[in-house]
Amino acid sequence: MSDSASSAQTFRAIDVIRKKRDGGELSRFEIGALIAAYTQGSIPDYQVSAWLMAVVLRGMTRGETAALTDAMLRSGEVLDLSGIAAKKVDKHSTGGVGDKTSLVLAPLAAVAGVTVPMISGRGLGHTGGTLDKLEAIPGFHVNLPVPEFRRVLEVCGCAMIGQTAEIAPADRKLYALRDVTGTVESPYLICASIMSKKMAEGIDALVLDVKTGSGAFMKSEKDAAFLAELMVETGERMGKRTVALITDMDQPLGNMIGNALEVVEAVDVLRGGGPQDLRDLCLELAAWMLHLGGISKTVAEGKQESAKLLASGKALERFREMVELQGGDPGVIDDPKTLPQARHSQQVLSAKDGYIASLQCEQVGTACVILGGGRERKEDSVDPAVGIVLHRKVGDRVGVGEPIATIYYNSGSRVERAQQLLEESCGISDSPPSEKRLLIHRVIGN
Repeated sequence: MSDSASSAQTFRAIDVIRKKRDGGELSRFEIGALIAAYTQGSIPDYQVSAWLMAVVLRGMTRGETAALTDAMLRSGEVLDLSGIAAKKVDKHSTGGVGDKTSLVLAPLAAVAGVTVPMISGRGLGHTGGTLDKLEAIPGFHVNLPVPEFRRVLEVCGCAMIGQTAEIAPADRKLYALRDVTGTVESPYLICASIMSKKMAEGIDALVLDVKTGSGAFMKSEKDAAFLAELMVETGERMGKRTVALITDMDQPLGNMIGNALEVVEAVDVLRGGGPQDLRDLCLELAAWMLHLGGISKTVAEGKQESAKLLASGKALERFREMVELQGGDPGVIDDPKTLPQARHSQQVLSAKDGYIASLQCEQVGTACVILGGGRERKEDSVDPAVGIVLHRKVGDRVGVGEPIATIYYNSGSRVERAQQLLEESCGISDSPPSEKRLLIHRVIGN
């Protein structure tokens, strides 16, 4: 019997669970064997659930995190995009409310000359998902097989799809299990989940948007910085140029929350308009994508080039091309009314005069989920038409009886609870709050 066969027989899931429970450092073999066994269905959910909770409670070393990322990456196919000459650069957000930057960034970076193979996710908890937004576009196909994904990339330089059966299947199983076992927030598990999918895309570089604040999974700047450093180090260990921007999620990004509404707002930015905070963040992220992709010598130059491409309409036309190539109706770009529309609307009015001092972002996201814009349970379907439009953001003046937000809904039984959450989420003070920076910190790899 070979040494490798002998080693394989000595693996027992219970031993790995106990070792991590007691604070031990797992070997690369132990992590790889656990992930392989779970992917193949030879160990049950309850054992992996116990291991996940042990990781949450005990943490992981940097070596363990890299080993876990690699095991999840190797559980499936790693795309070979070497036949595409341009640098392959992707962007990933850790999740927020109103965050529709991916819809802007993929065509914007592509028209600048970077190839963007974007594999995205669905909403998780109170945060929105890029795939749910794209599926608000009638006919848009997010489940492209790998050969078709590659063809769209070759034609227009960007494609946006969901995780395929071939790419990081271990992550797909673990992601679903974490969602129902209270183990989502572990920075080590977040890092391995994100980085395994992204490394499987065949990219050369990655720009990370790590959210912090009331609407993020990482509520504190300290925790966000730790996660950012962990992901950048993991990316660099795996030979990819990686940078992370830590950005504010103490209030929603932009003014629109909800899948079809967010498509409308992303198109506004691609037209050269849109809310200032959303536009500014898109330009900052695009600047880094162009810089890491070798298009611009400096980040400042990349930002200038990105602004020109938005103003020229070229990024919008690239988005139109991608939508059409993936089966979507490009008419939504010219006429937003062809997107799903809610049947009813209701305003949320201010009860007093003053300044918007705070918007509890998680509550705003939860209100959208309650309306049907996200999933309260795994089996729930998403209503693409519902959502919230904010008329005031933090720092804005509001008078008594003036609208703070409009709720767009289809179910009257849901709107009352959503409205209550929105009213509770909004703090109003007599004086304007101090201004908070949208871009808080950068973590740059070697």
